[in-house]
Amino acid sequence: MELNILFEDKHIIVCEKPAGVPAQSDKGQAMDMVSWLKNYLREKEPEKGVPYVAAVHRLDRPVGGIMVFAKTPKAAAGLSQQIQQGKVKKQYLAVISGDYSKELGKEPKELCDYLKKDGKTNLSVVTSEKDKLAKKARLAYQVLETIEETNTKAEKGLEDTEVLSLLDIELFTGRHHQIRVQLSHNLAGIWGDTKYNAKNCEKKGFYEIALYSWKLSFSHPVTGKSMSFEKIPQKYPFHCFKVLQEA
Repeated sequence: MELNILFEDKHIIVCEKPAGVPAQSDKGQAMDMVSWLKNYLREKEPEKGVPYVAAVHRLDRPVGGIMVFAKTPKAAAGLSQQIQQGKVKKQYLAVISGDYSKELGKEPKELCDYLKKDGKTNLSVVTSEKDKLAKKARLAYQVLETIEETNTKAEKGLEDTEVLSLLDIELFTGRHHQIRVQLSHNLAGIWGDTKYNAKNCEKKGFYEIALYSWKLSFSHPVTGKSMSFEKIPQKYPFHCFKVLQEA
């Protein structure tokens, strides 16, 4: 697996986080993005000693997509401030189970819920606004396409047909498992999600879910220049949708 860097200067690195790789160190032994980038910089510029790399936002481990990392404390502070002020625009592509073709071509819809994280199970749930532990969660989604997809299960000689819908999502807040929880609660579970999609909850082990950070826009933390990065995922089930093939 190679590191895919989309942009780099002496202040920041913008790169693609592969699904399955933690954004930063967790309890497991797997290589995380911060360590991976530090190793990359150490090999690239050994004379500079131990490099500085900071994660200013996160993606869930099973989620792939574009991230920006800071190479200096000043850049980290600048990016963090933009995130706190809602000036960093994050867009995701998600594939959910079900036919939402009636919403095709319509304006984006906003979802607003109150989420509470359960530290024991590492899951979040939708709760009441009156819950003192709840945090407000907002996103907007737009349906791009709905398809009927057939997977041939060669080992059993079976065919599994399901209807899938592709959503473009803009995230306004960054709560724990936010997109996964809100879509599951208000619409349907994300394809492959073993935590919040009832169709997949009996599956064991790691699964790459159909959620991808495809667009990230922000101002450079030092120069102030407007920056925007895009990448369309090519893996299943994303590549089944014509609207992405034509993009």
